[in-house]
Amino acid sequence: MRDAILTLNAGSSSIKFALFARGTEIPRQPELVGQIDGIGAAGQAAHLKVKDAAGLALDDSDLQLVVPGLTPHQAALRLLVDWLHGHEAGWRIAGVGHRVVHGAQKFSQPVVLDASMIAALRGFIPLAPLHQPHNLAGIDALGAALPGVPQVACFDTAFHRSQPELAQLFALPRAITAEGVRRYGFHGLSYEYIAEALPGLVGNERARGRVIVAHLGNGASMCAMKDLKSQASTMGFTAVDGLMMGTRTGNLDPGVLLYLMDYRGMGSQELTQLLYKESGLLGVSGISQDMRILLESPAPEAREAVDLFCYRIQREIGSLTAALGGVDALVFTGGIGERGAAVREKVCAGLDWLEVRLDGAANASHASQISSAGSRIAVCVIPTNEEWIIARHTARLVDSRWPAKRHPQRTK
Repeated sequence: MRDAILTLNAGSSSIKFALFARGTEIPRQPELVGQIDGIGAAGQAAHLKVKDAAGLALDDSDLQLVVPGLTPHQAALRLLVDWLHGHEAGWRIAGVGHRVVHGAQKFSQPVVLDASMIAALRGFIPLAPLHQPHNLAGIDALGAALPGVPQVACFDTAFHRSQPELAQLFALPRAITAEGVRRYGFHGLSYEYIAEALPGLVGNERARGRVIVAHLGNGASMCAMKDLKSQASTMGFTAVDGLMMGTRTGNLDPGVLLYLMDYRGMGSQELTQLLYKESGLLGVSGISQDMRILLESPAPEAREAVDLFCYRIQREIGSLTAALGGVDALVFTGGIGERGAAVREKVCAGLDWLEVRLDGAANASHASQISSAGSRIAVCVIPTNEEWIIARHTARLVDSRWPAKRHPQRTK
């Protein structure tokens, strides 16, 4: 029997998971990856998809999650554990690593979860009401499905705790900021991976210099790094701040919200729906939140949405360059950042003032380095690997506490 580390990213309606072999070092390639979609959808079956390391489909089927006495998340994870028992003979789960959106100011490193830690995470629900409850649902459900197996929380906010105090403050009364209303930043697990991978691509000296990373996907943000540590980020108190995203507004004048409340009679739930679900690329285009669809569309609204997305990135590059006092490297990651050659080209076309020069062929082929020899700044494309970061943290904590522990939870 071989030990494995299971990673989980539990959202409101889906759970993403990956299984990594546990050894001296955690391999960057998981043994399998998958997700369960449609959790909690009334009257609809959930759907399970699993692929092995070679991309071969191991399962693609509907699931019935109506189980007496269990929440939809509990039922989904119980079925996932049962699936592992039936399909992955020879593996046993030695630890479970969870992506947890918010660690507030308390957590700057991953932690092994116990009752007191879980209680602390519940206390952060007001800071991330759209995400934290679902992360906790995954923790609770796995605790019930795999009793006795260590669980580790890895925080999306932790990487940004290295920022200077000024970069984390709002210009609000101290009584409010003392309650935890400050800039936290998110996508930290992705940025941590980039910080790990970048030296091997551009060399240690440049990687430890002034670096701007653009994590572009349905959720989008940017981070300024120096000495491989976060110095500033575009996301602030919530994950709706900063860049325009698939369905989120990004940076918005708070006066707009006051106007909508006073003159449109909108309440908090309506504003939440507007800011998180109806805006961004979808709202501006009126067509789709999918960048691929917008790039192929002849509609002027689609072109305007793409142009605005790229313009906002250019604006934030200027802001983050100022925070760093210059820039030595620009990194694209995330779904759009990794595969959107047209977006990268459009963004970099507006960076002549930084003497950015792209190699067109390298950009079109999504090469790891897409800047030309004449570019003052290295421009890179690095596929992110948040699951590996979670698995590695989990394995290290499990190994440090239970180096010889063998858990009874076997996959067959």
